[in-house]
Amino acid sequence: MPEPYLLFTVVGAVFVLAGLVKGVVGLGLPTVAMGLLGLVMLPAEAAAILLLPSFVTNVWQLLAGPDISALLRRLWPMMLAVFAATLASTGLITSNYTAIVTAGLGLVLLAYAALGLLRLRMAVPSWAEPWAGPVVGAATGVMTGATGVFVIPAVPYLGGLGLGRDDLVQALGLSFTVSTIALGIGLWWNDAVPLQSVGTSAYAIVPALAGMWLGGWLRGRVKPETFRRWFFAGLALLGAHISWQGLAPAF
Repeated sequence: MPEPYLLFTVVGAVFVLAGLVKGVVGLGLPTVAMGLLGLVMLPAEAAAILLLPSFVTNVWQLLAGPDISALLRRLWPMMLAVFAATLASTGLITSNYTAIVTAGLGLVLLAYAALGLLRLRMAVPSWAEPWAGPVVGAATGVMTGATGVFVIPAVPYLGGLGLGRDDLVQALGLSFTVSTIALGIGLWWNDAVPLQSVGTSAYAIVPALAGMWLGGWLRGRVKPETFRRWFFAGLALLGAHISWQGLAPAF
């Protein structure tokens, strides 16, 4: 991990950018933060710093939507699977297999970027939800526990449920909040949340909220499609670089 003065500078810049992305497109804070922090520290260290800003911004997103009770009744099997699978797999990100975890993080970012650039959409029939929700939730939990990124496959799945715009944003906030809480508990169980990380994570809330405010301002001045295209292209390059960081020692 970088020296303290450099760490706070890097974390501040990363979370302003990550918050800006979330403010414009409604998601992406953990993905951008994990990707960029993964360039200068281990994935487990980055995930510990991510916890508080991710929790605060996602609860904000969750509570800003319409009545949550209907979403909870519909999505609780998926959320339960996300929580359980994340707890069961968090040991992966804190293991000694850091090269594999780093490569995994990069590949997740690449997959997410490819889905965004290709604009692939999933259509989930209502009869499949009772079993598809828990399966997707479990897969999302494993990816969260292994890489600290909780967008795949939850985001494409929730996008395929036919929810209205406000309900979809709130559903994403619900999924991200559950993932963040489970990841935090899992990291704590594995002694991967040192006191320094708690302080740094609390500090990161301020630049993350500032970035979200800036993103909200920017959203009305930049075409969302243009921003999304550049965002996913940059994410693909970042994912490729992080994957190479993890895989290079094997060659």
